Amino acid sequence: MIQRNSLSFRLAASAATVSLVLLVAAGILLGYLFREAVERNFDARLQAVLDGLLANVELDDNSKLTIPSSFADTRFKLPFSGWYWQITALPDKKQELVSGSLLEQRLDLGDITAAPRDKAGVARVYLTDSEGTRLRAIEQRYTLFGSKDQFSFVVAGNFDELRSEISAFENALFVVLALLGAGLLIAVLAQVRYAMGPLRMLQSELTSIRQGSAETLNEQYPSEIQPVAHELNLLVKSNTEVVERARTQVGNLAHALKTPLSVLANEAEANSRGLASKVQEQTQVMRDQVNMYLDRARRAARARSLGTACDPKEVVDAIVRTLLKIHADRNIEAEVICSDKLKFRGERQDLEEMVGNLLDNAFKWTTSKVTVKITRVPDTTGDGRLWLEIAVEDNGPGLPADQRDQALERGQRLDETKPGSGLGLSIVSETATMYNGSVKLGNGQMSGLLITLRLPALKG
Repeated sequence: MIQRNSLSFRLAASAATVSLVLLVAAGILLGYLFREAVERNFDARLQAVLDGLLANVELDDNSKLTIPSSFADTRFKLPFSGWYWQITALPDKKQELVSGSLLEQRLDLGDITAAPRDKAGVARVYLTDSEGTRLRAIEQRYTLFGSKDQFSFVVAGNFDELRSEISAFENALFVVLALLGAGLLIAVLAQVRYAMGPLRMLQSELTSIRQGSAETLNEQYPSEIQPVAHELNLLVKSNTEVVERARTQVGNLAHALKTPLSVLANEAEANSRGLASKVQEQTQVMRDQVNMYLDRARRAARARSLGTACDPKEVVDAIVRTLLKIHADRNIEAEVICSDKLKFRGERQDLEEMVGNLLDNAFKWTTSKVTVKITRVPDTTGDGRLWLEIAVEDNGPGLPADQRDQALERGQRLDETKPGSGLGLSIVSETATMYNGSVKLGNGQMSGLLITLRLPALKG
């Protein structure tokens, strides 16, 4: 299906529009040329009759019009057949000679003197007889031998017969042009599909890179697209190099800072004076800060990298099995529900860290049951990306609404009776933010806490 806002639609629509205009113009032109040809042929037939009439008419001894022999064409004898001839003396019409088909009727030529004439002096007009039949007539004037007066020779034919032929031709022409248009449209669609094939291949290869199944693009593309593929390969390579440099610098920074901090901490422990205890306290604060920002840099580098993906259900199942063994004495029931085959678009280590903290929190507070639901969610950002939600719910005491924002802050522990550092939910929130995701706390159906983790996804 061609989308309206696409290059394929624009190409197909523009080609179809041009083809339609040309076909309509061709239909109009062919119809006009056919009508002209039919009229010329009809006029030629009328002219032949007029020439035969002129060859047979003469003036008798009393200067009256006579035709010694009759025409072989019986249509001029049948009453109101639509085929007539009429000879009239000008200008007073004192003499008239008409075909038997006219009976007592006469052809009304109107103001024939105003009609245009060709080089031979022939005027061509349309008339209507007393029966309402449309006539095509030609009129020419001659001076007969033995007379000084001019005579108007008129021959008219049934043009309705030609109109039916013209109508049949136009209908056939319409059918042929319609079939031709349909064929052209199919050809245009096939041509557009063939021409857009390299772009679809480029999109598929970029998806493979994003999913981690390929590292570079195949640059065997048409000359118009090959430079784009080459630049994209350079961009992917540059992105990988930036990520690797960031990871290297993070490791170097970690080693460069941790060693002096360890020395300061050891020296402070060896000396029990007041200054030493203060140095030890601030050293620990510095360690925590260094670890926090190093973790942030590491997660940010992984979140921005291309070609990383993992199966969230596999990660959840592995962590659930581990926690069930740890809490085996509490008989906790755990259920994992995954409705769609999706993949998390990011590092497996980051997903393990986020889901691990959420499940560890749920197992600590639950009384008997923990559920995890992995579902696809509709895109609300409008950029067409795919998202997944991992909802972790327990049947513990839950968390009041006024304390939920505080629970996501680093180092906040709302209950000192449970073990922990107060960093778990804040780490989850920070890591999710690195992936443009989010964490929400709410009330679950089992009266406990429901934590919903929203992350970018790929189709499995």
